[in-house]
Amino acid sequence: MTWFLLCVGLLLGGYFIYGTFVEKVFGVKTQRQTPAFTQGDGVDYVPMSKGKVYLIQLLNIAGVGPIFGPILGALYGPAAMLWIVLGCIFAGGVHDYFSGMLSVRNGGQSVPNLAGKYLGRGAKNFMNVFAIVLLLLVGVVFISAPAGLLAKITGVSVSVFIGVIFVYYLLATIVPVDKIIGRLYPFFGALLIFMSVGLTLALVVSSEHSMLPGFEAGDFLQNLNPNDMPLWPALFITIACGAVSGFHATQSPLMARCVENESNGRFVFYGAMIGEGIIALIWCAIALSFFGGVDGLNTGMAGNPANVVYEASTGLLGVVGGFMAVLGVIVLPITSGDTAFRSARLILAEYFNMPQTRLPKRLLLAIPLFVMGAVLTQVDFGVIWRYFGVANQATAVMMLWTAAAYLLRHNKLHWIATVPAMFMTTVVISFLLNSATLGAGLPMTLSTVAGLVITLVVTALLITRIKGRNEGMLADEA
Repeated sequence: MTWFLLCVGLLLGGYFIYGTFVEKVFGVKTQRQTPAFTQGDGVDYVPMSKGKVYLIQLLNIAGVGPIFGPILGALYGPAAMLWIVLGCIFAGGVHDYFSGMLSVRNGGQSVPNLAGKYLGRGAKNFMNVFAIVLLLLVGVVFISAPAGLLAKITGVSVSVFIGVIFVYYLLATIVPVDKIIGRLYPFFGALLIFMSVGLTLALVVSSEHSMLPGFEAGDFLQNLNPNDMPLWPALFITIACGAVSGFHATQSPLMARCVENESNGRFVFYGAMIGEGIIALIWCAIALSFFGGVDGLNTGMAGNPANVVYEASTGLLGVVGGFMAVLGVIVLPITSGDTAFRSARLILAEYFNMPQTRLPKRLLLAIPLFVMGAVLTQVDFGVIWRYFGVANQATAVMMLWTAAAYLLRHNKLHWIATVPAMFMTTVVISFLLNSATLGAGLPMTLSTVAGLVITLVVTALLITRIKGRNEGMLADEA
């Protein structure tokens, strides 16, 4: 229990201390009007209160990532909790803050345009394709997971729930942001927080289960995986949401278009990341505690983290409470899946320079996206999840380098973004070089050394290039 509370305390302290420092480095301008007012269109640019925007942002970025990822990561032991804490404070919070605030400063633009502005046209073209692919993968993952859980607790066919969720996604993607998302998601966000706290309290008072049984301080630095899976770099790919996730960079611009003042940015963007980190900690702790350790978790999971969600929820809260908890877990991916498709629509709209105030224009972009998503639902979930994990962290790398480039251009402390960008670049490259299924299948040592060398070269080239470029673009952001 002590270790869990310490981790939560570190996350909260990170918000107030490091989050404030990051905000100071960025330099908010409270008198500057946000895109919600300067570009208000009643569809995507709609001003909303700070609390409402926070809850929507939390739901948008959450999905099943801070649940399934930490459950899978828990197989490595408490080291997963250490990564959640450090990753969330020093990488994920920075990533989310800059993906939101750079969008605020640039008229609510999406991540491909931001990457293009600060990293060059090549980065923009790459991110346009990569972001759409990632968002389609996210949409499919966040259809299949809740449909499977719904089928498990009702006995109704998975295909039926996939169809129902698709119809809902289409509606939520094309209607004005304040009609469904703005009205329902704050309630769902509150439900998510309530259920997370409820499960934690139930575990604490449980007579059958203890919090993190048998684990000591030294276990936070060891790999306890019962399947002998290497911790590096797989853990940092497995746990994305809850530590650092590129998917968030595609979601932050949605709320950047609704933020009423730049001073709300730390609470909305950095704060939502901290909130997601706490949810990830809760599920990591539940996974390690409910089954009595990594061996029990490995057996209870049976290869599917949804089994852990169902068994732990019903076991700790009973049939009714467990149903409500599972319902909360179902809401998470649904409320991220629809905003994934919405983000994809807006990215395409920016690329084709197509205003989205009229419904036919929104349908013209949304329908092809849903057709592609429907095709992808026929692919095995495990395959989709693997590609989603790598694509997700590669997107995080691009967003962190975009933030570093912005800070470099403005002669600000770029290392707050450069260091996590370097770390995640090494993670992704090492993983791809080592992976036999997704990459080159090279030995781990060689993959890691190559990843470090490539990262150092990229860092040196980027810093040299940006420092040597003309800074005439600064006037519009002053």
